[in-house]
Amino acid sequence: MSKRSKHLAQVTFLLVGLIAFDMLIGRSLYHPLVHFYRLVSWGVCQRGVAACDHKQTPKAVGQSAVATSHYEATRVGIEVIKAGGNAVDAAIAVGYALAVVHPCCGNLGGGGFMTLRLSDDTNRFINFRETAPLAATPTLYQDSEGEVIKGLSTDSYLAVAVPGTVAGLEYARKAYGSGQLTRQQLIAPAQKLANDGFVLTGPEQKLLTRELKNNQNSEVVDIFIQEGKAIEVGDRLVQPELGETLSLLAKNGASTFYEGEIAQKIVEASQQHNGILTLEDFKTYQVQDIDPLTCNYRGFTILTSPPPGGGPVLCQMLNIVEGFPISQVEYYSAQHLHQMLSAMLFAYRDRNLYFGDPTFVEVPTARILSKAYAKELRSKIPKDRALELAEELSLEQKGKNTTHFSVVDKEGNAVSVTYTINTLFGAGVIAPGTGFFLNNEMDDFTAKVGTANTYGLVQGSVNSIEPGKQPLSSMAPTIVLDASNEIALVTGSPGGSTIPTTIFQIITNLVDFNLSPDRAVNQPRIHYQGSPNTVLTEPFALPGDTFVDLWNYGYRVSPSIHWGAAMSIARKDKKLQAIKDFRRQQAEARAVDD
Repeated sequence: MSKRSKHLAQVTFLLVGLIAFDMLIGRSLYHPLVHFYRLVSWGVCQRGVAACDHKQTPKAVGQSAVATSHYEATRVGIEVIKAGGNAVDAAIAVGYALAVVHPCCGNLGGGGFMTLRLSDDTNRFINFRETAPLAATPTLYQDSEGEVIKGLSTDSYLAVAVPGTVAGLEYARKAYGSGQLTRQQLIAPAQKLANDGFVLTGPEQKLLTRELKNNQNSEVVDIFIQEGKAIEVGDRLVQPELGETLSLLAKNGASTFYEGEIAQKIVEASQQHNGILTLEDFKTYQVQDIDPLTCNYRGFTILTSPPPGGGPVLCQMLNIVEGFPISQVEYYSAQHLHQMLSAMLFAYRDRNLYFGDPTFVEVPTARILSKAYAKELRSKIPKDRALELAEELSLEQKGKNTTHFSVVDKEGNAVSVTYTINTLFGAGVIAPGTGFFLNNEMDDFTAKVGTANTYGLVQGSVNSIEPGKQPLSSMAPTIVLDASNEIALVTGSPGGSTIPTTIFQIITNLVDFNLSPDRAVNQPRIHYQGSPNTVLTEPFALPGDTFVDLWNYGYRVSPSIHWGAAMSIARKDKKLQAIKDFRRQQAEARAVDD
């Protein structure tokens, strides 16, 4: 029997079995679409992805906690805490370590956001998002006919925005670090991982093989391809050029990245490959240290990213559902999800219409996040029918291209960091002699009004390309405070446009349904951003009755495996609980008492 015939037989057998089971337990033949949804979910799960294995994760409880997407990075963070560093110190060391052990997403060549809650109750937000080069123009990615040139904003040096990660980490160290550990001490663990290497796990090797096997960049090939084939499971990945870059950063700080040797290497590579980066772009890059966006939900205070981040989307969704008695309806019933989905749709509509870099455009944050506006939107949600706001957006949605980590220390300092190079391995290029991938963050701008980006987001002219401007982002590193102003949750997620909806569901799981922190993080997820009535779900997420009801409401549902890992820390019974999101197999969450 051929492989195709065998697969068809398996599908047929499963379908017959599902129908027989429904009849056996007394249900009339269930809606055929339920079986179709289950079959598609089953087919998706045959890829062997972690997203199909919803499970409780072991609890890690203590006075300090670190949760990251890679066990080596978590180990580094814990060691910094034990050595007398604070949560900010640990976060900086983790950021550098992830650049080595999680090269698809952890980075030196990208940018991100850091939300801080300090032990003296100070709240800060560090914006180290990438910026457009000074030579960038609104029509940078359009041809002579005004059409977007496919791949130009994602797969070339022209896609690279000015990186902010190194500036952001160094700023945080100087401004909020403990002062007990030097820059060299915080970067040393990452140096060791780069120079000595680390052993690749199965998921890491599969990712490298799938994404880099056809990469033509000579630097990428030299590091990740050995004798014509990708590195194997169990091999040790050694990155000496990255080790040398980290050595320069440890010795000289951010100046070598923005005004010295590293900047020169990146600019030279860019100019040799039709890019537009200049030394002036690097020299003029600035980190922003501002107040976080603050909103309230049922007595809890949410600290998250202001524009151009995804925090406004999160807060708007919370504002809308706050007026619904969600806790009084059945969990994951159609009524529950309809209210959540409607809030998502309104929030993404407003994101696309109104939000951009507030340095360049007027953003109506206060009006959009007012309780009065939420009440107005809530009144427009039909009781049992999908909103007719869906726009013709691309459904493409990827979830593992960014990374998030959370750190809390015993003094009460909390750090929530999300940083990125945008898509997996960014632009897929490494400047000679640097050892790290460069971002393709320019794709987050509006290349042309009405044209979707990689994440299916159609954005307005407020997000158009301008020199020095930051593109819109979905990243929303978040800290939740309880009614006593104590840290209740530190969370965030990768996942492109699914980031705000992921955090939204975690918060409502905790607050409205009183789920334990690990369950709140690891429950199945849904996402809706305005595709033609298409709701993305994790495989098997919806009960059959809920699926049928949502279908009757007018929603169309599609299973997806692309979901980010929300590495989180919660306070439970006066102890910190570090929470591993099972969606990242090599992730680790640890807690210690010293």
